[in-house]
Amino acid sequence: MAKMKAVRLYAPGDLRVEEVDVPEVGDHQVLVKVRAVGVCGSDPGRVMKKGTYSYPTTIGHEFSGEVVRLGKYVKSYQIGDRVTVIPLIPCGHCDYCRVSKFNLCDDYSYYGSRTDGAMAEYVVVEESNLLKLPDAVDFESGACTDPIAIALHALRQAKVEGGNSVAVLGVGPIGLFAVQWAKIMGAKEIFAVDIFEEKLKVAKEVGADVVVNAREMDPVAFIMEKTQGCGVDRVIEIAGSKITQEQSLRMVGKEGVVAFCGISYDDLTIPVKTLDGLLRKEIHIVGAWNSGFAPLPVHEWKLSLTFVAKGQIRCQPIISHRFTLDEAPEVFRRLWNRTEFFNKVLFIP
Repeated sequence: MAKMKAVRLYAPGDLRVEEVDVPEVGDHQVLVKVRAVGVCGSDPGRVMKKGTYSYPTTIGHEFSGEVVRLGKYVKSYQIGDRVTVIPLIPCGHCDYCRVSKFNLCDDYSYYGSRTDGAMAEYVVVEESNLLKLPDAVDFESGACTDPIAIALHALRQAKVEGGNSVAVLGVGPIGLFAVQWAKIMGAKEIFAVDIFEEKLKVAKEVGADVVVNAREMDPVAFIMEKTQGCGVDRVIEIAGSKITQEQSLRMVGKEGVVAFCGISYDDLTIPVKTLDGLLRKEIHIVGAWNSGFAPLPVHEWKLSLTFVAKGQIRCQPIISHRFTLDEAPEVFRRLWNRTEFFNKVLFIP
């Protein structure tokens, strides 16, 4: 069998680059030659601490590439098609799948954690998880479709409307895409909050009206002052920190919405004063998990690609590093130890 290079996790912290067989293609699958694969914010923790669901596993779930082999019954794609891939593989049988809420599937699989992913030269993908890239979308931007769609889902969960004021807490890649979506949706004022000046600089470049360095000032006090004590209409919490989660509840205004999107690893204790404000302001708290890819009411992946193709969602300002597969073990150590600034990291097989 033909061989390929792949980045494989054998145990938390044990990441290896090795030669493996190019995977076989099933009847309803295609083989994709990976052109770009991104590092999700959850990946360093999974690789270095949490682990995957079996071992060894090829990691990587944000990717794009080119179709190079077709399964027997594949009809919608051709060899040479440029594609991106939805990483969540729904079971298709549970109650949530039956109503097309695939992100809430009870028994899903997932590229890069529950089945082999795309940090490799080739990956086998279900036909139903493929989407063609528009001509105007390059492979690197195509590999960013997942965080773009996640950001869109968070804003839709928060019911962001034209004229709203919006605060985005945590402006890594998903937060930076959230800033761009808020602008597209007609937000009258967008606050970007983070503790890294490098990220805030990019947030300003892609559309934030006001940036707040939470290391230098209290973001709640600052935003309340800027909004004449009213607070913002919508808060998108993406940092996944108990600190920013609690701050979200204090900076939102009456009848406002807070969407929790960031994955948290800590318990959230709500101080009594914050809880009192939640009650008295009748705040709405919603969760935002993954993204929607049902045809109706909005296929968030297709809409994301449309706006990337139009140039209204920009990926290049967010991409900070590009590496080869051979560099993966060292790169993940650097990401985990936070020895330097990283934004969106891509591997180019």
